[in-house]
Amino acid sequence: MTQALNMDLAQSVVVETAAMPWSGSRADGVVRKPLEREQAESGRATSIVQFEPGARFPPHTHALGEEILVLDGVFSDDTGDYPAGTYLRNPPGSRHAPHSDPGCTLFVKLEQFAPEDREKVVVDTYAASFQPGIGGLPVLHLHSFENQHTALVHWPAGEHFQPHRHWGGEEILVLTGEFIDEHGRYPTGTWMRSPHLSQHNPWVEQETLIYVKTGHL
Repeated sequence: MTQALNMDLAQSVVVETAAMPWSGSRADGVVRKPLEREQAESGRATSIVQFEPGARFPPHTHALGEEILVLDGVFSDDTGDYPAGTYLRNPPGSRHAPHSDPGCTLFVKLEQFAPEDREKVVVDTYAASFQPGIGGLPVLHLHSFENQHTALVHWPAGEHFQPHRHWGGEEILVLTGEFIDEHGRYPTGTWMRSPHLSQHNPWVEQETLIYVKTGHL
């Protein structure tokens, strides 16, 4: 049975993930907070996922790829060990058996790649250098394909950004601090999805770090 969640991409969505309960998965010791999903156990999905120490997930294939940001702990699979701060992209058709010895928390996006987006990406965001972006905000570019762009953006305390419109939409996960715009205040852990041609005028009061994906909606 289909259990769609937040799949109308023309609608704005704001979720404070810290206030959400955990729900089970098909693996013991692996729980998640679903943010958007096409079906209960297949199709497009975005989630916060937690592995308890020693938890393992069955081997599986991602027909349209998997994107992971390790929020804490150490995530492992057949290809290596990935500590907190690691950004991963496993391309369409990739297969692995994930696990975590110490436990970990992940931001995960499943089955959302273009079939032609075949690049395997591993970035240690704690060690990588940020570069000046639009408006002078420090940006760490993680991946781009066609019109889609993914990055981390560092906001110094008190920073105001110019009003802007999102061509192809925008998705944000607040990693540290608090993100603010004219529509509300978004503390650490907030996930936001804004549709094509939405607009806002964001700012921060405290130092803030956000994950941002644009052009994919």
